[in-house]
Amino acid sequence: MFPLKDAEMGAFTFFASALPHDVCGSNGLPLTPNSIKILGRFQILKTITHPRLCQYVDISRGKHERLVVVAEHCEQSLEDLLRERKPVRYPSYLAPEVIAQGISKTTDHVPSEKPLPSGPKSDIWSLGIILFELCMGRKLFQSLDISERLKFLLTLDCVDDTVTVLAEEHGCLDIIKELPENVTELLKKCLTFHPSKRPTPDELMKDKLFSAVSPLHVPFTKPASLFSSSLRCADLTLPEDISQLCKDTNNDYLAERSIEEVYYLWCLAGGDLEKELVNKEIIRSKPPICTLPSFVFEDGENFGQGRDRSSLLDDTTVTLSLCQLRNRLKDVGGETFYPLLEDDQSNLPHSNSNNELSAAATLPLIIRERDTEYQLNRIILFDRLLKAYPYKKNQIWKEARVDIPPLMRGLTWAALLGVEGAIQAKYDAIDKDTPIPTDRQIEVDIPRCHQYDELLSSPEGHAKFRRVLKAWVVSHPDLVYWQGLDSLCAPFLYLNFNNEALAYACMSAFIPKYLYNFFLKDNSHVIQEYLTVFSQMIAFHDPELSNHLNEIGFIPDLYAIPWFLTMFTHVFPLHKIFHLWDTLLLGNSSFPFCIGVAILQQLRDRLLANGFNECILLFSDLPEIDIERCVRESINLFCWTPKSATYRQHAQPPKPPSDSGAIRSSAPYFSAEGTDPPKTDLSRESIPLNDLKSEVSPRISAEDLIDLCELTMTGHFKTPTKKTKSSKPKLLVVDIRNSEDFARGHISGSINIPFSAAFTAEGELAQGPHTTMLQTFKGKVVVIVGNVAKHTAEFAAHLVKMKYPRVCILDGGINKIKPTGLLTVPSPQI
Repeated sequence: MFPLKDAEMGAFTFFASALPHDVCGSNGLPLTPNSIKILGRFQILKTITHPRLCQYVDISRGKHERLVVVAEHCEQSLEDLLRERKPVRYPSYLAPEVIAQGISKTTDHVPSEKPLPSGPKSDIWSLGIILFELCMGRKLFQSLDISERLKFLLTLDCVDDTVTVLAEEHGCLDIIKELPENVTELLKKCLTFHPSKRPTPDELMKDKLFSAVSPLHVPFTKPASLFSSSLRCADLTLPEDISQLCKDTNNDYLAERSIEEVYYLWCLAGGDLEKELVNKEIIRSKPPICTLPSFVFEDGENFGQGRDRSSLLDDTTVTLSLCQLRNRLKDVGGETFYPLLEDDQSNLPHSNSNNELSAAATLPLIIRERDTEYQLNRIILFDRLLKAYPYKKNQIWKEARVDIPPLMRGLTWAALLGVEGAIQAKYDAIDKDTPIPTDRQIEVDIPRCHQYDELLSSPEGHAKFRRVLKAWVVSHPDLVYWQGLDSLCAPFLYLNFNNEALAYACMSAFIPKYLYNFFLKDNSHVIQEYLTVFSQMIAFHDPELSNHLNEIGFIPDLYAIPWFLTMFTHVFPLHKIFHLWDTLLLGNSSFPFCIGVAILQQLRDRLLANGFNECILLFSDLPEIDIERCVRESINLFCWTPKSATYRQHAQPPKPPSDSGAIRSSAPYFSAEGTDPPKTDLSRESIPLNDLKSEVSPRISAEDLIDLCELTMTGHFKTPTKKTKSSKPKLLVVDIRNSEDFARGHISGSINIPFSAAFTAEGELAQGPHTTMLQTFKGKVVVIVGNVAKHTAEFAAHLVKMKYPRVCILDGGINKIKPTGLLTVPSPQI
């Protein structure tokens, strides 16, 4: 959108016609209110941008089918300016084809009448008359009344040279003959009687007479969109004197922001559309008792109550005052509107804001999203970062870890998902019209998808849903449409309602990252592996809850499939999904596991107190979930989860490391890093699904164990050393081999609890020299290492039964570590 500049914002209101309440549609559902239909169809008007057109900004729906439209508003309209000066439609300036159709007033308009043939070519005739008057030095047709003027203009059809006839009629032929030849030719072109032979404005600008000025007339072209193959800075020009950019000629920085941003901030600063219209008496209400009829018959017919005139159309536009917003932002300095973007290679969340804003960043998200000054800073910062996408992708990622301003969420999500290239051309090339077998299922699902939202429930929203979903199905022939795909599409479509191509591109980037192979025709093996890993995550983070759910048989298959198949969009309303996905998009494909565990932990007390039937009822109507708490806890869980613990053989294969990824190679081990590590010899190996299901605790790779133990390779020395920056131990390694094997070589810092004597007959941990240390590490990561996979799995299961959290198994056992040379061999006793 264009900057606000000296324009203002205006609002006007009207009513949509009401539908009868007792009529249903062909599908048996209530008819869609006309106001919602208008709301959906209006959205396309927001995309019409031109320097000479007022910009539509927003439309809101009120009570009783009332709609309020917000648009750019100028106090003086073109009609006002024409009223002050001589209008072009003055009879002397009318083109012959307009006269031939007859002159009608706008109030006399009848729908069946054809519109007047007035257009650009008619304006060319009017321009010719004006130029003729300027050359002649006086007005035309002054001695003729209106009817004679019109009759004379129509008779020009019979002459060959209109300019000569007009000159002879007004006695100025000598003046016309003295004009330069190119001027005479221009007049003849403009005053060509037949519109078909008359030039268009573009053709006229190519006349030699305009050769000096035509290069200055650059036709308006819509700037290249953010996600396109076009160079957005191709036409960037700077003044010869760069210091001109620094001159502070106008302190009204707000006027330089787009009208969309200004309206959003106006609402945050307390702006209320209905209140503004009530103050100007555009919206009038009266006490309910005054609406009662004076006389009512038994059959319901009533008398004595005239039509409520407040529901009649009033086209008055009310100017929205920006005084409250300007007053709110009066202490915001000019440097805020032009933040300096510096390259920052650190891996911590970074903000370019000042100390006050840094303090505001610690406030709850709901408060930050309603703080006018904070949102102004964040919007401007993200606007600048997104304009530099993809070069500032790393910094966008860092700022998104702080928060994402709601106004910039759609574009920011696309940047986080790595959307690039000519997305519109790709989307347009997909056949969305030819019928396919899934059309019927799509038609059934759409009317049930987030229909509480006015925009998505509109017919226009349904049509966009249909096109985007069909485009995805057609462009992915190896995948199929599963119920739930519509819910997955909803957040992207809502945020990019006027950009279907971007919604499609985001969805196409999101699914391979988080739901790889979930939409195969036979996806049972993918989902079963996913749910098994989720069960292990529950046992890893909350063994008590895991034990209880397993005892009552309440397995994830009964409740978690809709969670992960739709990435929680089927569970939560859109406003919660926005906050949840703001964080989800920063993590890798294992982050949804942590979200699922965080949801269960919010319901923990109720789940532990209930049996199978009560748990089924609880999840059939999921209680209110505190989404902010869910996000905080899921991040904490993610940071405590070793990366390889959530390994899935059916996950998306990791991409080879690139230059862009090298920036984050030194990221902390537990971080909301968005990439999966590449596979190495020390990575986890795939195991059969049945073997995976038989293990309660997750496996971790030797690579993760080495990283967590902070061991470094020492080259020629046999004894591994710890990194100098080590602090508190992050984990405890429990070696369950017999003491002889342990003495031959073990991981530095590990303890030895032989499996054969680890537990009593009652299943309790047998007392021994190292059991006390194991108990002191309860709550930290405990890695079970052995040389028999079955024994390590059983040992871990025993610890989980004893409510030990964060228990995991070394994949491949001690044999995976031996080739690394990291095993410690005790010195022989002399």
